Amino acid sequence: MQTTAEEYDVVVIGSGPGGEGAAMKAAKGGKRVAVVERAPEVGGNCTHLGTIPSKALRQAIKVYGQHRRYQLDGRKTLGTPGYPEMIAGAASVIRRQVDLRQSFYDRNRVPVYQGEARFVDTHTVEVCAGEAPLARLRAKAFVIATGSRPWRPPMLDFTHPRILDADTVLQMDWTPQSMTVYGAGVIGCEYASMFRNLGWKMNLINTRDKLLSYLDDEIIDALSYHFRDSGITLRHDEELEGVDASDDGVVVHLKSGKKVKADAILFALGRTGNTDGLRLEAVGLAPNERGQLDVDEHFRTKVPHVYAVGDVIGPPALASAAYDQGRYVGGHLCGVVEASRLTELIPTGIYTSPEISSIGATERELTEHKVPYEVGHAQFKHLAYAQIAGVTVGMLKMLFHRESKEILGIHCFGDRASEIVHIGQAIMSQPYPHNTIDYFADTTFNYPTMAEAYRVAALNGLNRLF
Repeated sequence: MQTTAEEYDVVVIGSGPGGEGAAMKAAKGGKRVAVVERAPEVGGNCTHLGTIPSKALRQAIKVYGQHRRYQLDGRKTLGTPGYPEMIAGAASVIRRQVDLRQSFYDRNRVPVYQGEARFVDTHTVEVCAGEAPLARLRAKAFVIATGSRPWRPPMLDFTHPRILDADTVLQMDWTPQSMTVYGAGVIGCEYASMFRNLGWKMNLINTRDKLLSYLDDEIIDALSYHFRDSGITLRHDEELEGVDASDDGVVVHLKSGKKVKADAILFALGRTGNTDGLRLEAVGLAPNERGQLDVDEHFRTKVPHVYAVGDVIGPPALASAAYDQGRYVGGHLCGVVEASRLTELIPTGIYTSPEISSIGATERELTEHKVPYEVGHAQFKHLAYAQIAGVTVGMLKMLFHRESKEILGIHCFGDRASEIVHIGQAIMSQPYPHNTIDYFADTTFNYPTMAEAYRVAALNGLNRLF
């Protein structure tokens, strides 16, 4: 190992969205930046194990479903592919993403050290391969962007090929006909929806009394209805007792006394921050029981020159949020404070079938805070483009103040919801009086488009005022 340490202004640990955002912003601000990445290639779990491969799988399933629905002359034009074939298409997307992301570091002269980062003291990390140190880096500031991994309870044997988590399900080399998903958060709901669209028999076990309870109640009800309508069996308020796994399937035992049999189980209940191995005690930090770090409004830990962003700090645990948190930190390190809006008004995107996306307040929250609001709806089944495209399931819902007409929340359920929500986001972010529902009522939209839903919802809402 080299005896002298390389000197940097900022060392970023992790090259996922949060790490990349911090490194690029700081480098463009004139800081000398280095990145440490334990995987052989940049991109983090988002690129290699999470967002990119799962969404590529979803798209492959969606295309397969479209072919199945639109067969010419009633003849079969597409056989039923196995699961390994469906996931194989993600490899080329991952490769292109890795090459693109690596080019960012190369162009901005940010070296990437491959290995495990371990703190030596408050301003020094070692980069190690196993126990062997490869390099020593000193810096004025550090950004911990190490992401998270699926939480694995000790009662489950994840070495068994039929007991899966959100990482190993993407490496499955066989095709089940049925699956039990335990945990009905975003990951559990997304995979249950995807696998049901492949024709698998699906059980979705929820530890709470409703799906995704932080969403607007109308969206929750719509999702639950469409899950059940698609054939997914939902079980709420359940708790795991144990799992019996054999060569031909798994039996999930619930504390309520129920038993659920399937070919495999996907355990999708919670994630753990990747902080073990960092030797945080060397800088006086200790993560919580889920491996997460507490930060202030500037994403600083209790050690002011050590920042943390992304999944390692907990919710919202979105790739989009992590990237902007990283950009905020990079700006903060360069003395830029105008970037605070980067971490506000963050949309939620949930890639179930149909999609869900929302931004701002829910009806429940506005009612609790006694805000006088009104609702504007646009049902997709009434939109000409939705009828043409055959995507009539869903709606756009806008919440706005009865007096000022300011837009308070946007909730979308249906095809392309994660895209549609951004039109409303752009108007919500404007200062008053440019952030009102009147904008959509008085704006001409191309016809036919899905964007027209905003005009329909605006007129619907304004008609409710008196």
